Amino acid sequence: MLWPVETQFVSPVFVGRTEELQALKDALARADAGEPQALLLGGEAGVGKTRLVEEFAQHAVRAGAVVALGGCVEIGADGLPYAPFSTALRALRHELPAELADAAQGQEEDLARLLPELGTTATGRYDDENGIARLFELTARLLERVSADRTVVLALEDLHWADASTRHLLAYLLRTLRTGRLVVLATYRADDIHRRHPLRPLLAELDRLRTVRRIELGRFTRAEVGRQIAGILAAEPDPAQVDAIFERSDGNAFFVEELAVASHEGCAAQLTDTLRDLLLVRVEALPETAQRVARIVAEGGSTVEYRLLAAVAGLPEDDLIEALRAAVNASILTPAPGGDGYRFRHSLVREAVGDDLLPGERSRLNRAYAEALQADPGLVPADVLVMRLASYWYHANDPAKALPAVLDASVAARRRHAHSEQLRLLERAMELWDAVPEDVRATLRPVDYTEVYPPCGCDPDTKALSYLDLMAEAAVAGRLCGERERALKITKRALRLLEGEGDPLRAAWFWIQRARLIQAQARGDGWQEIATAQELVRGTPPSEVHAEVLATVASWAMVRSPGPEAMTAAERAVEYARMVGATEIELNARLTLGGLLVEAGEGGTGLAVMKEVREQSLALGVPSVIGRSHINLGSVLVGVGRAEEALDVLQDGLRITRERGLRDSEAWIWANLAEALICLGRWDEAVEAADSARRTGQVAKPRGCAAHCLGTIALARGQLADAARHLADARASYGTHDPMPQNNLPVTRLAIALAAAEGRLLDARAELTRTLDTGFQPGTQRYAWPVLLDAAVAEADARTLPVAQDGRAETLERLFTAVKTLTTDAPIWHAYDQWTRAELRRAGGETPVDLWSAVVAAFEQLQRPYDLARVRHRLAEALLTTGGEEDRAPAAELLRLAHAVAEHLGARPLADEVTSLAQRARLPLTAEASPRPAADGLGLTTREHDVLRLVSAGRTNRQIAEELFISPKTASVHVSNILAKLGVAGRGEAAAVAHRLGLFTTEDGERVGAG
Repeated sequence: MLWPVETQFVSPVFVGRTEELQALKDALARADAGEPQALLLGGEAGVGKTRLVEEFAQHAVRAGAVVALGGCVEIGADGLPYAPFSTALRALRHELPAELADAAQGQEEDLARLLPELGTTATGRYDDENGIARLFELTARLLERVSADRTVVLALEDLHWADASTRHLLAYLLRTLRTGRLVVLATYRADDIHRRHPLRPLLAELDRLRTVRRIELGRFTRAEVGRQIAGILAAEPDPAQVDAIFERSDGNAFFVEELAVASHEGCAAQLTDTLRDLLLVRVEALPETAQRVARIVAEGGSTVEYRLLAAVAGLPEDDLIEALRAAVNASILTPAPGGDGYRFRHSLVREAVGDDLLPGERSRLNRAYAEALQADPGLVPADVLVMRLASYWYHANDPAKALPAVLDASVAARRRHAHSEQLRLLERAMELWDAVPEDVRATLRPVDYTEVYPPCGCDPDTKALSYLDLMAEAAVAGRLCGERERALKITKRALRLLEGEGDPLRAAWFWIQRARLIQAQARGDGWQEIATAQELVRGTPPSEVHAEVLATVASWAMVRSPGPEAMTAAERAVEYARMVGATEIELNARLTLGGLLVEAGEGGTGLAVMKEVREQSLALGVPSVIGRSHINLGSVLVGVGRAEEALDVLQDGLRITRERGLRDSEAWIWANLAEALICLGRWDEAVEAADSARRTGQVAKPRGCAAHCLGTIALARGQLADAARHLADARASYGTHDPMPQNNLPVTRLAIALAAAEGRLLDARAELTRTLDTGFQPGTQRYAWPVLLDAAVAEADARTLPVAQDGRAETLERLFTAVKTLTTDAPIWHAYDQWTRAELRRAGGETPVDLWSAVVAAFEQLQRPYDLARVRHRLAEALLTTGGEEDRAPAAELLRLAHAVAEHLGARPLADEVTSLAQRARLPLTAEASPRPAADGLGLTTREHDVLRLVSAGRTNRQIAEELFISPKTASVHVSNILAKLGVAGRGEAAAVAHRLGLFTTEDGERVGAG
């Protein structure tokens, strides 16, 4: 006999939610126009979130969209990694099989971590370091491609149960989705989000994104409750009944249903005022067998497969089906989407039933589930088997069975790049460790290799798993998922356990992990930890750990204190890595070595090494080296003046990092590309590249580099306020915890140049003094030369200012001394050397035409149009100052070329300087220009007009001579002629005539005179 259906438990009429539903419809319309939409739907349990999503989904389907629904899965207190995304992608594959296959083409191995149906998941050892970012980027690209021609709604329910990996992936998508006809809709229980709930920080982060809309679903009004009851009862309710139910439910839609049905069936008198009793009243009205099945389903997780339920229940199939029908007809259970299992119609009822279980009953049910799955693993999908077993055995309170299951689940989590879940499982394994009998632990083997964690010469197939092995896995998982504080605590405990153990390799390995974590947490540069590891491995035979320590020493020194010691460490790291077959370490060490060789003046050898590493990393598919090789090679090529060649490497790197989802590497490449484009005079493109660097990836330092590039362009264009803002951004992004010359010196250069442009010479000198006091490390000449150059330019430009006189000689002397210490092995460094020396001589009042000619010749061989324009301007100035009539034509040509570049780049300060010089020298800047006619009807020549302007400004004959590139004697003759033509006795009267006639305009825009 089947349980009869006497009452409708859910209103067939959709009640209220007009504004909220319209907001969702509007988002769908915008997405249909090609603008991705992101919405968060929050509300307390039972308020009607799922019903609203269902109504919206029906509307979307009618509008031609594809709806893919995924829910966060709870097994006991555990979530399955990426469960909602896996479910939603599975639904998309069912609806759009060809489109999804095309969108995933070439990336099936990576995307199989979310959707196993796409293929076999790659398990190589090169997957971890960039694996999460790559998986997230490929998922975003997959969704953008699938939704390119068809509107897609991705609905993710119950975020309050989401695992950390799901939360991180969702945050990534909502931050980075820019194209596609896509709506991402996620729901969560607002009343569950307490102060320490892991979803709370994500909601706060998403609230700051202007692209995400948050909708809070409120309770029903009394009128809406009345309409809901009418729908449930299929009749107009009594007003008193509506009042009573509204008062008790407080407008919560689910409670209204429960109370309406209970009242209709005459159960209202049996209800207490407690929430749990309200939720259990209809469960307790079921036949005993159906109640038992409900309890089994409650402990099985969000959804329980039918065959698994049958195995655990142990009932004859007819009895089981009858019990299920009774529970379904009573709207306690409902068939799961896909029809392969059952779930509670509302999670509140499942939680109430689960809470009603006795402690022994709960563990017994979990044991029954675990034993059923061990007997027949095919009862659940293969991709969830190990996670379900780990959870069931753990909650069965059987440590001996739980520990192996939890370890298997941690491996599965790592292979899906679900490192947050891997860390949680490994911490659970450490919790279980002491409770597991020694004979059981002796049968366990290292479940996975943790980067280069040392097996101590033992065969992993025969060596028993140790507690330190678990700590090593957990430390790496914590670093990869961003839980660095937890990872630091684990490494600290591990090193305490290793004290006095005589195991230097394991200790060195943990010290290297601590160094990485400290750097990532911005607590320091990590050198103390690295040096400790280096001391521990000193004198030990070659090993992966030894090679890793040496490679870490070399890479640390390359960007902080390059020199012979760094070179030696890199060479030994390469040697040791080759001896033990550690390919990734070898490639990284060789890449470091190549960069150090270039900085040491062996450019040809170093670049050849770096190019070879780049090709090998691509062939072997080592993501970390692929990204780093394009970043470093492009940067080094820019540094030695080969920006055009760097452009090819960096653009190729952008393509590769995008394909592989290496977002942090992509950010660095964008920043280096901006620098290359600045050198090549493609400033507008450089601004776009810098903006891309700031939008891409999670690492702060590429944003610092991008800000520096933007500040450099802004300063050259005369946009001083923007330059100051970008300078502040660069400093904030780089921080102060880990100073590196490649960060600090460019920032110092920009600060000096900005201070000089704003007339703050003493501030510029202070910046220079701090840098010179610190000194330039060997191998940092690429960054040091621009600092010295801009400091010299500042001194030269301010040479006539009174404020510059005090301390001037000492500053110039220190600059001369510093210039002598820097290498000039690359053509660009040689050009900077000559330019800086020329500026220093200009600062001393000299005009070395030969030196400026050499500077121009040096930059004419390089691809740096702005720098060439600047030095051409200086050479023209020198020719006009010291040369004769025969030098005017070459000077004019230099000025025309410099002016054309400055105008093209929008470099207004340089364009103005060139224009001013040309006007003072009476040289045309265009071929069409012609000398100005005799001035103002006074009989003055053009030159006399220029002299009168300066006389009116109060200049002496010597000052007039300097500005117009004439001798003081010639200036005196011009003044005498002017006085005679104006019929005045002196300079003051001449200035008065000019004032009365309004011949000239003052600096504040007021004309001198009124004519």
